[in-house]
Amino acid sequence: MTLRFDINLSILFTELPLLERPAAARAAGFTAAEFWWPFGTEAVPADKDVDAFVGALDDAGVALVGLNFLDDLSVGAKGLVTDPDNAQRFRDSIDVAVGIAERTGCRNLNALYGNRIEGRIDLQKDLAVENLAAATAAASRIGATVLLEALNAIESPAYPITSTAAALAEIDRISAAAGATNLAFLCDLYHLARMDEDLFATIAAHAGRFGHVQIADIPARGEPDSGALDFSALFKALTEAGYTAESGRGWVGLEYKPSTGITTDSFEWMESLI
Repeated sequence: MTLRFDINLSILFTELPLLERPAAARAAGFTAAEFWWPFGTEAVPADKDVDAFVGALDDAGVALVGLNFLDDLSVGAKGLVTDPDNAQRFRDSIDVAVGIAERTGCRNLNALYGNRIEGRIDLQKDLAVENLAAATAAASRIGATVLLEALNAIESPAYPITSTAAALAEIDRISAAAGATNLAFLCDLYHLARMDEDLFATIAAHAGRFGHVQIADIPARGEPDSGALDFSALFKALTEAGYTAESGRGWVGLEYKPSTGITTDSFEWMESLI
């Protein structure tokens, strides 16, 4: 039973222009990648920009296994799913993301939930259902899954979903209200560990609901073996819980910041842990 590792090229190889990163990842031995929204704050990028993005992956021979919907991370946002002032921008990005996923074979689309807005929380809950109903309906046309992620409150104090329990409860609420069957949990072990969640208990209890897994070490979000987490044991726990390539899942996204600042210096851990 095996895991599959992909590289997040929105946080790794940032020493290179974005369109050069797939080739650099391939040269480093990776055949799969994921990205945050790769078009800055543009909800509907020009066709030539989409073609250039897809072409960079194709030319490098790198598969796309994960993509965020429009999230404005480049200007410090934490998702737009529940942002009333950007609801149309989020909706506009759905067809773009699903179109890219269809062209590349990507089947995991991450929808960051968005920050809490005091005085508008009930509106935000309703908007979550509306926007994720639209996203899951579009994704279902190509057999894709929409992911919902928990972030840590240390770095994202206004983000309302900060635990596995909160994420799964919201997934259940939205799935029931929207009639969606393709909404799953993005289990980011870094964020959960920063919240002192018992990662092994979470994996044992909920791995069947993981649509994707991401990793970084704590506390500095560096590569595995740069901090406090026992990744050898965590990888074993994931496979024993059935989160494997053989199950049709098993992707683990490397979403860390190289401790030296140089991406190619950060892969030594893979020799001993994989």
